[in-house]
Amino acid sequence: MEDWKVYTQRERIAYFTMEIGLTQDLPTYSGGLGILAGDTIKSAADLKVPVVAVTLCHRKGYFRQTIDASGWQHEHPREWRPEDHMELLPVKTLVAIEERDVKVQAWLYRVKSPTGGVVPVLFLDTDIPGNADADRRLTDHLYGGDLEYRLKQEIVLGIGGYRILRALGFDIRKYHMNEGHASLLTLELLNHCRSHVRDRWDNLFAWDTTEVSRRCVFTTHTPVEAGHDRFPWEMVRRIMGSPVPETLLKQLAGEDELNTTLLAMNLSEFVNGVAKKHGEVSKALFPGFEIHAITNGVHPFTWVSPYFVNLFDRYLPGWANEPEMLVRVDLIPDRDIWEAHMGAKAYLFQYIRETAGVELDPEVLTIGFARRAAAYKRGDLIFSDPERLIDIAGGRLQLVFGGKAHPKDTPGKEIIRNIVNNIRKYGDRIRAVYLPNYNMEVAYRLIPGVDLWLNNPIRPLEASGTSGMKAALNGVPNFSVLDGWWIEGHIEGVTGWSIGPEPKDVRPEMDASPTDATDLYRKLEQVIMPLYYGDRTGWIRVMKNAIGKNGYYFNTHVMMRRYVTEAYIA
Repeated sequence: MEDWKVYTQRERIAYFTMEIGLTQDLPTYSGGLGILAGDTIKSAADLKVPVVAVTLCHRKGYFRQTIDASGWQHEHPREWRPEDHMELLPVKTLVAIEERDVKVQAWLYRVKSPTGGVVPVLFLDTDIPGNADADRRLTDHLYGGDLEYRLKQEIVLGIGGYRILRALGFDIRKYHMNEGHASLLTLELLNHCRSHVRDRWDNLFAWDTTEVSRRCVFTTHTPVEAGHDRFPWEMVRRIMGSPVPETLLKQLAGEDELNTTLLAMNLSEFVNGVAKKHGEVSKALFPGFEIHAITNGVHPFTWVSPYFVNLFDRYLPGWANEPEMLVRVDLIPDRDIWEAHMGAKAYLFQYIRETAGVELDPEVLTIGFARRAAAYKRGDLIFSDPERLIDIAGGRLQLVFGGKAHPKDTPGKEIIRNIVNNIRKYGDRIRAVYLPNYNMEVAYRLIPGVDLWLNNPIRPLEASGTSGMKAALNGVPNFSVLDGWWIEGHIEGVTGWSIGPEPKDVRPEMDASPTDATDLYRKLEQVIMPLYYGDRTGWIRVMKNAIGKNGYYFNTHVMMRRYVTEAYIA
């Protein structure tokens, strides 16, 4: 195995993320943010972009979901052993938490590409003999515990991550913070870049914020004010102390409380949202900042089903590392596209039969909806008028659902229960199934195996929506609210279909559900189902457009090239 020191011999981009989804064996992700991070690192390896990733070693993983007879979600730990997958590096560092020294170590995982590129990923861990028992548990739970636990984790990630990179000898060109969870690393940079003047500690002229900003890149994913981490100053003083003068920190992170997003934005030369619309929303949330937009993507080879991998390999060799070649999808005969899709559909239906005991009909139009169960995503919108839905379906529609709610998100759990109860209530008139424990493995089967991908969040609260990109890569058209990436990828009736009106505001449209549900039913009945059942050639044309007009562009190869040219080497 290659000596880890080889990774320190060239200048790198340090990519900090609280969660990362690399494989199903490493349950260190909860949803889209973590999957995006994993896909980003895989594309960096494919493109040989010199990156080192820093995250936390969540030994308890993100939970395994079960759903009881009433439709209520229950969470169970998903424990794993880093020593079974990674190499423990021979260097430790210290961070101060509540005036205690807490030791931090790093496990090395290598993301390797067939192109020969390798990206080292450092998983930070405090489960070390000598640390207090509570401190040994600090890196166990992803998004677990209370606000104090979160602040301590962010100290380990940001400050500990910065120090472990220095201890290991990494030469870092830029620090890329994937969300505000890692923004405390800027405090270490401030100390490192501090002007060497003989002056008082709180002389703000002694702190070089310009040099710190030059070295930082920040991506925000959260389009709502409540989604940004904020910590009371009393808690910050007690847990973190004063790594920099509080007067300076309040100028950078907010007078009332420490806002990690505000801190990152004030100390980053390049700030971006994850879709054009999200960039606009972010500017409204944080007026006065220059916020760019680099639309998210998905890693092509990871998310294309084996049936389409074989198809693309045959007709478009080299597509996996040059996904722009998918624009030539018209070279593939219609019958081969359909045959690959039916293979992916059979693969999904077999999984459903084995895990849920439900038999679905491969000849019936099947709609998929699977993502984090949160109230704003409106997972149960399609059941707004069950009798209307059943009348439209007429035995010719099937529904497949999946997704976890955060353990503390009661409204999200209510969404799941409502879907499950509707499935049970109307199961004799419309075939539907809720697949428990949605994760990378389930997504790999589910997304390519449905005929149509449904997404109906409250506008404009979907920052990006990468599940729809995964669908497009597999020739599954999107049926979605015009929000996030779909505003950029949507051509009505060509790449898929919209739900509801065009977005006109950066504020949430909280009263739009009746209008959106009406439009959903209308298009399903009058446009989508007639096309699927009455014009197979026309349906395959939309499938090809999804691949050739969406999949070729909305991927992490394109995204990473933009980061390199616009953020990393600027």
